[in-house]
Amino acid sequence: MTSRIRPAETAADATCCTDAAPAVALAEPLRPEDEELALLAKALGHPVRILILRNLLRIGACYFGKLADLLPVAPSTASQHLTILKDAGLVKGEIEGERPCYCVDLPKLRRMQHLIGDL
Repeated sequence: MTSRIRPAETAADATCCTDAAPAVALAEPLRPEDEELALLAKALGHPVRILILRNLLRIGACYFGKLADLLPVAPSTASQHLTILKDAGLVKGEIEGERPCYCVDLPKLRRMQHLIGDL
């Protein structure tokens, strides 16, 4: 069974494209933090990256091998996804002995939640 998305029929929808107020009067300017939010959102632009973040939040710090075993992709692909998350600042990685260990940068994640909340 395929689900179809149907637009909600509300009073707001009926007036969506009316000339109630000029768009220029309602438009917001680009804010300095918009670029930061775009970078963070792009880092989460793949389901495997979301899964990595979710697993790290539940597990805490995790060695790469263990984390890669939890993912539905090859270790080399997992490494590429982790690099993107690290470059965006959402994940921190350290070398412990000879093994890389990763964890979520919680202040950065909270910052992203705040930026999304300010939309």
